[in-house]
Amino acid sequence: MNEHQQSLWEFMSQQSDKLLTQTMQHIGLTFISLFIAVLIGLPLGIWITRKKQFSGTILGIAGVLQTIPSIALLGFMIPLLGIGAKPAIVALLLYALLPIIRNTYTGIIGVDAAVKEAALAMGMNKWQILFKVELPLAMPVILAGIRTATVTNVGVATLASYIAAGGLGEFIFGGISLNNTNMILAGAIPAALLAIIFDFLLSRLQKFNFKKIKTATATLPLLLILLASLYFIPSAYGGKLTAGFTPEFMGRQDGNLGLQNKYGLKIHTIVISDAVMYKAAYENQLDVISGYSTDGRLKAYNLVVLKDDKGIFPPYYAAPIVRQDALKKFPELEKTLNLLAGKITDSIMTDLNYRTDYLHQSPEKVAADFLRSNSILKPSRNGNSGIVRIGSKIFGEQYILASMYSLLIKGYTDYDVATKTGLGGTKICFDALTNNQIDLYPEYTGTGLLAILQPSSKAIDSLILDKNKTYNYVQREFEAKYSIEWLKPIGFNNAYALMMREKQAKKLNIKTISNLKRYLESK
Repeated sequence: MNEHQQSLWEFMSQQSDKLLTQTMQHIGLTFISLFIAVLIGLPLGIWITRKKQFSGTILGIAGVLQTIPSIALLGFMIPLLGIGAKPAIVALLLYALLPIIRNTYTGIIGVDAAVKEAALAMGMNKWQILFKVELPLAMPVILAGIRTATVTNVGVATLASYIAAGGLGEFIFGGISLNNTNMILAGAIPAALLAIIFDFLLSRLQKFNFKKIKTATATLPLLLILLASLYFIPSAYGGKLTAGFTPEFMGRQDGNLGLQNKYGLKIHTIVISDAVMYKAAYENQLDVISGYSTDGRLKAYNLVVLKDDKGIFPPYYAAPIVRQDALKKFPELEKTLNLLAGKITDSIMTDLNYRTDYLHQSPEKVAADFLRSNSILKPSRNGNSGIVRIGSKIFGEQYILASMYSLLIKGYTDYDVATKTGLGGTKICFDALTNNQIDLYPEYTGTGLLAILQPSSKAIDSLILDKNKTYNYVQREFEAKYSIEWLKPIGFNNAYALMMREKQAKKLNIKTISNLKRYLESK
């Protein structure tokens, strides 16, 4: 049965083990960070009620931290803390601080001065006033802050899977990459339910009378610690080597599913974004990764590709795919895009990727240099005969290709260009194309076959090892089903590949995927 014919319930029950693990990780991440945020935020909030001259600065800093985009914050953390739970917990903790500090400050400042004076007159010292008067009266406001922080953390924790920290984001990003709605919903629905449940429970807690119920105040930290400990249960299982695979690789036949079916490979796996995967392998945090055969970081980080001795990573052509109505609207478009056909070999693409991924040159510069060296760069005509909208997925190679097409269109036609780069995974890009948000983007025949068309496994087996058959099949089916044309292949083949550090592969004598399997099974 194809993924898109499966009901959501069938998918969730089939993946129930994984779903339970990810939910536990998600709850754990949320509450580890929340517990530390309370430990820091509560005393800080109390301190600025006593030292009001610092309140503006402290609240200002916490406010600025809240405005940093979460994915950027995670990115900043990686050089400092590596990948996994640590950077995710620190990022979540920074988000949770503002509502906790602010509400602690507001709650205590809002306690009636007359009540404090009465307590002072009764002979209470400043600590007794704090614990017996101010905190119990401010507790509903403080809990409102903790409640806001909890709901925020449940949402932001979905991004933790980008840096191999687990959680329900694995399903969400995997689904976006694989054009699989069931997968997206399997992650999104539990995440939304967690936010609703925790919000409801904390709203009930807010209504308690904290002057009377001391046990509730004492049990709250214990409850937080208990929920935080859920994170460590699934990760107790380790292995000889650790693999980092992208969400898309995890769910594809020419990816982890193929490794399990054809090779019987059992390796301890964590899900990670390809933006940080290569660096993590280079820094010994991962042993095996799912890379792309033309990736420039192969060269940059001394990684070696393991030979795919059972042929589960088929060769794929890269080619532009264009809406048929755009080809009619812009008569010169097809001829212009085909100027790149056959011009870029695997080694040239690897080198171009190396320049953006590792030398940090801009994709526009890399694209212009390549077109100039092939004598096909022309100055822009500054045309105004309509705007061609170019999309791309969210990695360097796609940015380079989109820049090349943009320069060619501006130089060879009277059309202008609007680029919409960084459209996430396959699903977002393809949906943008079919919904007339963009006119074209670079795609790979294997992705077209496996992630978009999803034919029967029999059809896949008959096509998958021949790149020309795959190209002809997707070209025909895309035209019939979606009115989308595959233009001529660019020339290079970008397939998945398993990679290891060259030094480690030599030391363990691992050259092929079968070698890797034997090593993992040996005692």
